[in-house]
Amino acid sequence: MARPENMKSNSSKLPQKVHPSNDPSEFNPLSYSLEKFRLYETRARFYLIGSDRNKQFFRVLKIDRMEPSDLNISEDPVVYPPQEVKSLLQRIAEGNRATGGLNFVAKVYGIAGCIKFLESYYLVLVTKRRQIGSICGHAIYSIDESQIITIPHVSVQTDVAHSKTELRYKKLLSSVDLTKDFFYSYTYPIMRSLQNNVLSMGEDGMPYDNIFVWNSYLTHTIRSRCKNTMWTIALVHGHFKQVLAYFPLQFFDNRESSRADDAWFFIQ
Repeated sequence: MARPENMKSNSSKLPQKVHPSNDPSEFNPLSYSLEKFRLYETRARFYLIGSDRNKQFFRVLKIDRMEPSDLNISEDPVVYPPQEVKSLLQRIAEGNRATGGLNFVAKVYGIAGCIKFLESYYLVLVTKRRQIGSICGHAIYSIDESQIITIPHVSVQTDVAHSKTELRYKKLLSSVDLTKDFFYSYTYPIMRSLQNNVLSMGEDGMPYDNIFVWNSYLTHTIRSRCKNTMWTIALVHGHFKQVLAYFPLQFFDNRESSRADDAWFFIQ
């Protein structure tokens, strides 16, 4: 068994909360996580705008809506500060004014999956979340609400997209209740043990190949095309409960052989 001092030194090597620096020149796209998103649509595209927790930096994911059965997505390599991403959205709205402009669709907290049945691709999005605890300072969330978005615009969909078989498959997908017993973290790999996380320091992205990641297949298409895990969340199915326990401690002064006041501490 490791001595207490060794455990203390190892705990300092655990994954830390990572947020981008205020200096754009120091930005590393693999050094932080996207935690807040806003989904917009035009007739031709979806625009998913992702930001870090502090909304200092923004990334843009473009999803083509003019293909009835293919998935064409592209990640804008530019890292936008707040004012520039607002200007970008204004330019998109102006450029699409003749076809309906740019419309806000939903506030999103991550992509849980992207799936195709007979024709259309669908996005499974987390639209409401709730923090249920934390591990080593990393927030753990459950899902309060999710939404399934059809990617192709209705004008390019064929009869297959509205067939009984397609609708039945979509209904089966909708029957999966992500609000029960699913949880995730943006910055801590909860699918691995504490010991493995200590040994895996320095790795980029979430380990989706882990056996405990429930939606590894559902997110594979987006992860493989973007070559990162910033846009998706790794869901773990199971039970999570965190309890605060308080213990009294009595301190003694050996020099005077007199008891000092009681003190309290807690563990998570």
